[in-house]
Amino acid sequence: MTVDNELLKNLDRLHTTELGVVRIKRNLAVDTDDVVSLCAAKISSSQAVIERTGKNWYVSVDDAVIVVNAHSFTIITAHRK
Repeated sequence: MTVDNELLKNLDRLHTTELGVVRIKRNLAVDTDDVVSLCAAKISSSQAVIERTGKNWYVSVDDAVIVVNAHSFTIITAHRK
C-alpha cells in the first residue's frame, strides 16, 4: 500500500477542532462551517499531491496546503501557498 492510499482510505475519519475550523476558514478565506468536507473534497481531488513527512500528511492542491495528522486524521491547518 502506498502512503497516498492510507490517507485516501481514511477520509471518513477526517476531523478538526473548533479552533481548527476558525483557522482553516481564515487561512483559506472560505465562508463555510463544514471545512472538513471541503478539505476531504480537495484531498480526494485528482490534482492533489499527497506527501507524508514525519507525523503529518501534507496535501498540495488548488494553490493551498492542507496539513493532517497521520495518526489521528485531524486536520491541523490549511493555508495558501
